[in-house]
Amino acid sequence: MKNLVFLLLLVLTFASCSEYQKVLNKGTIPEQYKMAESLYEAKKYSKALTLFEKVTPAFRGKPQLQRIQFMVANANYQTKSYELSSYYFNRFINNYPNSTKLEEANFLVSQSYYKASPVYSLDQKDSQKALTSLQAYLDRYPESENNALINNQYQELTVKLEKKAFEIAKQYYKTEHFNSAIKALDIFISEYLGTKYKEEALFYIFKSGYDLSIKSVYSKKEQRLNDALKYYKRFLKYYPKSEYLSESEDMVAKINSELEKFNPTNSK
Repeated sequence: MKNLVFLLLLVLTFASCSEYQKVLNKGTIPEQYKMAESLYEAKKYSKALTLFEKVTPAFRGKPQLQRIQFMVANANYQTKSYELSSYYFNRFINNYPNSTKLEEANFLVSQSYYKASPVYSLDQKDSQKALTSLQAYLDRYPESENNALINNQYQELTVKLEKKAFEIAKQYYKTEHFNSAIKALDIFISEYLGTKYKEEALFYIFKSGYDLSIKSVYSKKEQRLNDALKYYKRFLKYYPKSEYLSESEDMVAKINSELEKFNPTNSK
């Protein structure tokens, strides 16, 4: 019995594939359109897209094109082709501003950008597009039932971009570009007020100042040692019980020892 069922399913599958190929290659436009819709409704999106691609030129300027464009956009979204789905949804929105599907299209274009957003270590242009699109949806549909999800996604992307910005700034320290690290980390703190990375950023500003001063030429060393102490005091002001305090105190002791060489009669 199991073998019989398997054979029956195999025959049906083969017949279905044969019918699809027949309509795809030799079917009329109405036949191809009808099968494309059927496949779309059956969630066989890849096959539906192939047929929609064939029939679309025949519907230029006709009412059916609105439905076709939405199905093409959504089929790409469902197959995780997010770059294509965002493109087609945007085109649908521009072409049919009065469509009853407009809110859904705006929602799905925001989701296309959101789902295309990569891990923080990669280029974040899709994340930026997603933030713009998510905000546009919130502005356009302030009472939407999707807004809780949209707000959560917006916050998630903001945190991702914040981490990306911090890691870029910290990278200057890792590559021993200490002046650039100090500037980049200062800019990061000013741009991301209330960031959870503030403690670490202030510590790395101090650490960058420390390494810059210790490795400095003699003519610039005294000034840079004093600058490093200023960075330390700023760090200590905000985080007097920091987990980095022990390491920081060791560096301060080294700075004071170096400063004594410039004014040995005045212990720092």
